[in-house]
Amino acid sequence: MKSFLKIFCATLLALVVCCILIFVFLAGIAGGLMSKQATVIADKTVLTIDLSKKYEERPVKNWQSVVNADVLEETPSFFDLIRLIKKAKTDKNISGILLIANNNANGFATSDEIRNALLDFKNSGKFIIAYGDNMTQKAYDIANIADKVYVSPKGVFEWVGFSVNYMFLKGTLDKLEIKPQIFYAGKFKSAIEPFRVDKMTEENRLQTSVWLHDIYSDFLYKTSATRKIDTTTLYQLANSGAILTAEDAVTHKLIDDVKYDDEVRGEIKKRLGIDENAKISLVSVDKYATAVGDDKGKGDRIALIYATGNIVDGKGQEDNIGSEPYIELLRKARYDKAVKAIVLRVNSGGGSALASENIWREMALAKKEKPVIVSMGDVAASGGYYISVAADSIFASKSTITGSIGVFGVVPDLSSFFKNKLGVTFDGVATGPLANAGTLNRPMTEQERKLFQTHIEKIYADFKQRVADGRNKDTAYIETIAQGRIWTGLKAKEVGLVDAYGGLQRAIEAAAAKAKLSEYQIREYPKTSSFVERLLGLNKVQASQARLIKEQVGSEYYEVLQQLDKIRAMASGPQTRLPFDFIIH
Repeated sequence: MKSFLKIFCATLLALVVCCILIFVFLAGIAGGLMSKQATVIADKTVLTIDLSKKYEERPVKNWQSVVNADVLEETPSFFDLIRLIKKAKTDKNISGILLIANNNANGFATSDEIRNALLDFKNSGKFIIAYGDNMTQKAYDIANIADKVYVSPKGVFEWVGFSVNYMFLKGTLDKLEIKPQIFYAGKFKSAIEPFRVDKMTEENRLQTSVWLHDIYSDFLYKTSATRKIDTTTLYQLANSGAILTAEDAVTHKLIDDVKYDDEVRGEIKKRLGIDENAKISLVSVDKYATAVGDDKGKGDRIALIYATGNIVDGKGQEDNIGSEPYIELLRKARYDKAVKAIVLRVNSGGGSALASENIWREMALAKKEKPVIVSMGDVAASGGYYISVAADSIFASKSTITGSIGVFGVVPDLSSFFKNKLGVTFDGVATGPLANAGTLNRPMTEQERKLFQTHIEKIYADFKQRVADGRNKDTAYIETIAQGRIWTGLKAKEVGLVDAYGGLQRAIEAAAAKAKLSEYQIREYPKTSSFVERLLGLNKVQASQARLIKEQVGSEYYEVLQQLDKIRAMASGPQTRLPFDFIIH
């Protein structure tokens, strides 16, 4: 008994000491963060925006930085960036903006909204200078609105046109003796092509060519407007390979000059009217956010809900759209009398058909109670369009990827793989011919295939009906623009899938107008998990591990890993999903 008491007391003491140490650790970090002085914006400050940073729909907090240096590093969200540029326009201490334009990690629709915010900033009379050692086309897509665009004398300026590539896995599956049993509705529904063919079908080649040229034409049109070069010349410069060096870009007036970093800073000093030996007051947009605070308005509330990532059944994770938490978010916004309107920001290529239907249902119920507006980001297609179509109005950028109204399902037959590669065989009994339908260890029977295809076509019919009801069109017309076909926002407005061009700010203004609000405050959802939750492992997100893997294997190979993970997810049930992720080069 005495031995037991000694062990118990020792264990209890250890737990108490451990809890005290954790408390002191957390208190020390919190104290360091709270005591850290906010950034002070001096007179004649230049705001710097690094386009190589990806501005996500929600702020990205680097909690590891807290442990390392008692400093919480945070990259503002995309919408925060828009608001900060707007704030800088009227901030008497901000004299101009320096765009660091080497690469652009943001999608074309997001870039378009950033570009429009910068154009509005220019109306203040303040300057914008863009500079890059090597400037890609995506970086130039934003940078070309600057008063002056410079590239390093020995740098590279990219001007070759756009391309997009898909990865096909049929050869790999053949070697592994895995037979994908594929079902789909919609001849353009190309998400299953990587499994059944080794190159693009003619339907997919057609739709990809159309939407890629839409985005490219918009890029050339915007360049033409700012650089005063006709689009025909811009096409020819890309197709002929005339731009090999930054000097070539100067010759053809795509950029203003070649300069080294110190020369660019010298020009900024002249614009600021300061001595050439003085130090320029530069502030990153990240630090500017801490200086100006969080001004999200006052008065009645508009609920801004970010729907980002794959649409999945159940709870999901912080980086995707789980049906359960999003239904709950929409339901709370519907019941909350202080919330006068809802804006759903959609950035998703879709996912589970059932999850999409369940979220659509809650959107439709919310619409009966208060205005519901959708703002489409870079991608709002397939399931992403499904959850959008119940809204009162849909806003999209001309470069948004949307549509893809179709359904597919994959049931892999792994019997040959198990037998010939692993030496594993299966046998069993069942009470009827359909008792083990959909199993992965044998080929499907003809009866099973017919039942599964019927199920896919029923979901497709429901999808089309949701679109017809939401867009006030008959299903016969919807069939002509459905079939799984992908549309840009430009074409989507023409065929009636979206209501107007515009970014998130315009969608919010439309929601306020429909709710008849003269002033309003924005409440953003879902909330990000706290430092303590991440420290104690209470959240399910493995963002830090994902970033580590991405750093180790590189962004392109990381995309391949993500696509392989999606193959696994596709076997879980019928999908309303885009083709595999594509990267525009």
